[in-house]
Amino acid sequence: MHELKQNLDTSERSALLSAADTVPADWNRLADYLRTQGMTFDPAQPVRQFAGGLANRNYLITVDGKKAVLRRPPDGELPPGAHDMAREHKILSRLSRALPFIAPSLHYCDRRDVIGVPFQLIEYRSGIVIRGAELSPVASHPDAPEVLCEMLVTTLASLHGVDAGAVGLDDLGKPEGFIARAIAGWSKRGALVAGSESTQELIDDISMWLGRQRFRERPATLLHCDFKLDNMILDPANLSPVALVDWDMGTRGDPLFDLATLLSYWAEPGDPDGWRELQQMPTTNPGFWTRADVAKHYASLTGCDLDDLPPMRVLALFKLGIVFLQLHRQWVNGAVKDDRYAGFSRLGENMLQIARGVSTGEVT
Repeated sequence: MHELKQNLDTSERSALLSAADTVPADWNRLADYLRTQGMTFDPAQPVRQFAGGLANRNYLITVDGKKAVLRRPPDGELPPGAHDMAREHKILSRLSRALPFIAPSLHYCDRRDVIGVPFQLIEYRSGIVIRGAELSPVASHPDAPEVLCEMLVTTLASLHGVDAGAVGLDDLGKPEGFIARAIAGWSKRGALVAGSESTQELIDDISMWLGRQRFRERPATLLHCDFKLDNMILDPANLSPVALVDWDMGTRGDPLFDLATLLSYWAEPGDPDGWRELQQMPTTNPGFWTRADVAKHYASLTGCDLDDLPPMRVLALFKLGIVFLQLHRQWVNGAVKDDRYAGFSRLGENMLQIARGVSTGEVT
């Protein structure tokens, strides 16, 4: 353990759970498997789990003498289409050719007899991660709010500017009918985790409203589908992106969906209490742009029209609410033990209420 600590800087050490809190796996079996793939992993070396994240587990390990991330899905029954390591490996191994802030996936294993679930190995990128509403990691940057806003929008525009065919991802997902399938799919997932008649009625109301909206047909782009600040690893010197992580829901579709997803996390000081309680990004702090500013800058960089952004925001908020309900269900079922999940039912219902508020114009 001392050897690992000596090889990590302060920000890296703070990003890792203690050895006692790291969920174990059969590291000897992993070593045996990697040996068959021509890779060397010493199971006697300390393995530490990364802090943060709400589902997938990420471990810092050493393979062939270099630090790497072992990434695996959570235990238990998984929601349809979620935590897809194969899809993430495909994206990362190819998109890294086009964008410097994509850490490539080095290896994918679909076998369950190694550590119990499929997993991948990803190139390790060092940097800082800003989680929640706390800005202390960037306290040395007085202009951090402005820099972070510009960085997020520019990074998203860069992603959407990639030619999927040029990196071998033109067969990713099914862009045709993307929005209609998203509405139907999240409505179905919501019904599985509603938990109460009132929540199901709320889900039905939003779903029917979305079904009545008209969405513009746009050329499909690569989508991250959970684009937000704590999925960025940043250079501590200038806050530029070192890595955009958490690609297990990546696909191709309407680029406005990624923008709407970012805005679903972008709480402002005057928002309803339920939205500010989310605390997924520090955007209620002074100096951060408004959601309208973000959308305007994205449009200026990409030339994308925003006429159907309001219903797209409702869809993104709808999805976010259901995701929190799904995470709470995993806690109820015992698949995860993290007590943070206990309050996710309330957060999910809050976001659904806000989605309906945006649909009626009561929330801007």
